Amino acid sequence: MAETVRRRGLDAQGFIEREGSLARVPDAFRPVVAAARDRIPDVFGPRLHSAYVYGSIPRGTARVGRSDLDLLIALREEPADADRDAVRALGEAVDEEFGQIDGVGTLLHGRGRLLSEPERYDLGWFVACLCTPLLGEDLAEYLPRYRPDSLLARETNGDLARWLPRWRERIEGAQDTEEARRPLVRFMSRHLVRTGFTLVMPRWQGWTSDLREMAEVFAAYYPERAAQLRTAARHGREPVGDPVVLRSYVDDLGPWLAEEYARVHGTKAPRPDQHAPCG
Repeated sequence: MAETVRRRGLDAQGFIEREGSLARVPDAFRPVVAAARDRIPDVFGPRLHSAYVYGSIPRGTARVGRSDLDLLIALREEPADADRDAVRALGEAVDEEFGQIDGVGTLLHGRGRLLSEPERYDLGWFVACLCTPLLGEDLAEYLPRYRPDSLLARETNGDLARWLPRWRERIEGAQDTEEARRPLVRFMSRHLVRTGFTLVMPRWQGWTSDLREMAEVFAAYYPERAAQLRTAARHGREPVGDPVVLRSYVDDLGPWLAEEYARVHGTKAPRPDQHAPCG
């Protein structure tokens, strides 16, 4: 059954192709991307090394009113708290101005960390394969090519067990409303689907960022868990504010997936400070 799933996302040499392009940005989102490109240098000035857009907008699959703007900003040195506050304010301003997006998420790191050896197969891979250059020098020029192997699987998503206690805290601390729970469902659903996909990625030997396709690839190898991941993929696109869904993630699917991931690929090497998962 697994052999019938279509592979894609690799070049002729078997390396993961860089996804996304500014040329693929849908017309409705071009003013949003232009605003970010124009305003980021005003915030950081000469301290800015480069900026990137990633996610559904540069892939050309963004939906008006549903998709968020995802950015990665690289500074010439490590960011301080004031830089994170500035990024948050920038995102809030862009989100308020443009109704076609549903939020702005920004990863902020120093150039040194993005190119460091511990991040070679995590943030480095993320920049080189999933980020579309927007401003400055492209850090991908300093990074290797990547294959969909077990090392990449381990270093990208082999830390789910570390995140589950924090997820439980976030669930317990959220307001008891559908509106408050919906972003948690969206975030956790996407994280679990991507983890499920990278669990089987080395066997499938391909790459995709489409949640539905990720779930189908996973289903070919773990049919007993297929329905759960397909449901998570749906919630990743159309989140619900159901507390039962959240509890199932941290009490059932998440712990099983973390244990199976560690068995197959091992666990991700710890970082000095664990950054938030790429969303």
